[in-house]
Amino acid sequence: QVQLVESGGGLVQAGGSLRLSCAASGRTFSTARMGWFRQAPGKEREFVAAIRWSDGTTSYADSVKGRFTVSRDNAKTTVYLQMSSLKPEDTALYYCALRHYGSSEYNYWGQGTQVTVSS
Repeated sequence: QVQLVESGGGLVQAGGSLRLSCAASGRTFSTARMGWFRQAPGKEREFVAAIRWSDGTTSYADSVKGRFTVSRDNAKTTVYLQMSSLKPEDTALYYCALRHYGSSEYNYWGQGTQVTVSS
């Protein structure tokens, strides 16, 4: 089993920045990828960003490219999401997720951290 704990959410004005953290514990030795997703009220959960654990290759949703940066700390098995130039439409519950090698889907999910961007 893997436990994921997100932190760093909060209320910020449009144009501001926040950094989210997600610490993984437990059976993390076979981590292939960690990602960030978000879900706004009344909307489906959507992909935000992900990072390949082996080499740090990153991917982003078009809506956040150039504004968000995903990074990792291998030693701490922690993934970060640096969010800049935040917009009201970035308001959502942000989740981190972990995928094991050999899996086509994310296997574990955190509880989420709320990000609210005021205009």
